[in-house]
Formats: sequence, C-alpha cells, structure tokens
Amino acid sequence: MSAVSSRLPVFPWDKLEPYKKTALAHPDGIVDLSVGTPVDPVPALIQEALVAAADSPGYPTVWGTKELRDALTGWCGRRLGAVDLADENVLPVVGSKELVAWLPTQLGLGAGDVVAYPRLAYPTYEVGARLCGATPVVYDDPTRLEPAGLKLLWLNSPSNPTGKVLGKDELTRIVAWAREHGVLVFSDECYLELGWEADPVSVLHPDVCGGSYEGIVAVHSLSKRSNLAGYRAAFVAGDAAVLGELLRIRKHGGMMTAAPVQAATVAALGDDTHVAEQRERYAARRAALRTALEAHGFRIEHSEASLYLWATRDEPCWETVAYLAEKGVLVAPGDFYGVAGERFVRVAFTATDERVQAAVKRLG
Repeated sequence: MSAVSSRLPVFPWDKLEPYKKTALAHPDGIVDLSVGTPVDPVPALIQEALVAAADSPGYPTVWGTKELRDALTGWCGRRLGAVDLADENVLPVVGSKELVAWLPTQLGLGAGDVVAYPRLAYPTYEVGARLCGATPVVYDDPTRLEPAGLKLLWLNSPSNPTGKVLGKDELTRIVAWAREHGVLVFSDECYLELGWEADPVSVLHPDVCGGSYEGIVAVHSLSKRSNLAGYRAAFVAGDAAVLGELLRIRKHGGMMTAAPVQAATVAALGDDTHVAEQRERYAARRAALRTALEAHGFRIEHSEASLYLWATRDEPCWETVAYLAEKGVLVAPGDFYGVAGERFVRVAFTATDERVQAAVKRLG
C-alpha cells in the first residue's frame, strides 16, 4: 500500500515542539504567539444559536439550510459588495483548511496539472497540490506564470503570514489575466475583516470581477472574525458552475457542516457588533506588540492586515525563535511559509490581554 503521507512535507508545527518546551519553562509561563488560535469567548448570541439548534437528530444537507444560504449571500452583498448572488453562488464548508487541502482533489486535478500560490504562503496550498499528485508552483506575480497546465491559482489577501494586501487594481489585473487564459482563481480572504493600515477588497467586488463570477471563487471563514475556530465554520462564494461541481462531489463524500454550526453561522453573519468588538481587542494587542518588538530592535514588514506581525532581526528565523523562547515567548518561524521567510518570524496577536502584556514586559 502506497502511503499518501509520503507525498507531504513534515508537519511544520512538530518542529516547534522543543522551543515550546523552552518557553513553557519560563517562570511566568509561556506566551504563545505561534499558531494564531482565537482565545476570546465565542459571542453569546452565537452560543445561544448553537444551543437552540442542539436537538438536530436528522442529517444536515451539504448545501445548508435556506436560512444559511440567505445569510451567506446577504453577508457577501453587505460586506464584500458582491451583487446578484444566488443560492447557487454559495456553499458552506467544514472549515477553510479542509477546503484548501482537498480542493485540488475535488477539482479532479492530478499529475501534469499545476497549482500555484504565493511564494510566502499558508502551507496547506502546497499540501493540497501534493495530495492529488499535482505540481505545486510558487509565484511573486501570478501573471508571469506559464498558463499552460495551470489549473488552479490561489490568491491570499490579506496574506498569511505577511499581512500584505492586494489592492483593487492588482486584483482586477490578475482576474483579467486568469480569465484570458482559462485559469480558475480561488481567493483566500479569511482575514478580510482585519485590515489595519489597508482596506482589503474581495475578488467578488464588481470593480474587480466586473459583476461576473465566472472563473473566480472567494474563501471565507468565521474562525477569526467570530472566534469560531472550534466550530469549523467557513464557506465559499462565486462561480456557480464550480460550486455546483463541488456540491455534487461533497454530497457523495458526506462533507456537511453540522446543523447546530449552520444555525450558529447564521447568527454570526447577521451581527456586526461582535466583529467590531473583537477588532478593537486585536487592534490594542497589535499596537502593544508592535511597539514592543520595534523598541526591541525588530523590523516589521507589511502587516497592514491579518492577525500577525511579520517581524525580523535580520538573522535566521530559528535563531529568533530560540531567542524569544528563552524569554518564554513562542513565535512561528518564517520558513514554515516558504524559503523566502527564512529570516522572519510570524508573531500572532491572538493571546489574551494578560499574556500580551507579559510579552511586552519581557521584551522591555
């Protein structure tokens, strides 16, 4: 039996374990700024919606309830500026990582096909390509890629790990190029509501896509904006033909969002107040950590959006990881996201206010 795992790189987070042990040994405990997992409470109205739907003995549908599809199309119109979205233009998924990892397989890609993604990027884009036997290719400017064989183009704005934002004109140019060459675009926009020094734009905005969703799909998640990482609540929106194919495949695979989570998603997307409150928490943590890091001799690049600071001391990233671990602060090495990040670290500001202040004190 051939081991599929042999196609994959070593799971990156396992490499961080020795440094985590060092940080845990700090007298005042660890400040974990590595993974970027939410730590604040799930908003009460979302918890209440989940509990109210707890008596759900029947199977949920892969497409989701009508209430959920209305919530998805409504939010995309209100928040992204998308126009004329119908039920066929949206599809709930079981967390965005599942979608990213299995999308190339579900699109029928394989040997000889190319999946492209940014040179500095979330590792799961590469994993998805390798799972189906496709060729992963990185880019600086996607329009300089050879279009022959390129079947899936990943965009990521705001970027994980750098926080870089692609402007409206840049997105418009890329979408036009992809359509000209028949390349399917999936835009990972999971951090879109967390712009700090820029206002991120979706590929679904009419100024970018011209009011047509042909060849483009946006990926969104409630993990960060609503603290729902534990719920695995995400969705895709865009080209109805692409989503229809995914729906047919996912029905066979039983890839359905749990009914209580569907109800919670409806509540989350219908309320903007909790999103604004969470943004304020993150903004304060971001400002405190950025000030402390820069005063400590770090340089911050990009980081105009998302939940991370892309920081460097102009040394190999693992030296920086080790240095901060001795101070009880755990961060992610930049080479997790590609060799171009080998002199950077990614610093998440998803710790509690108390832990962020502990990090600030140690850096001081």
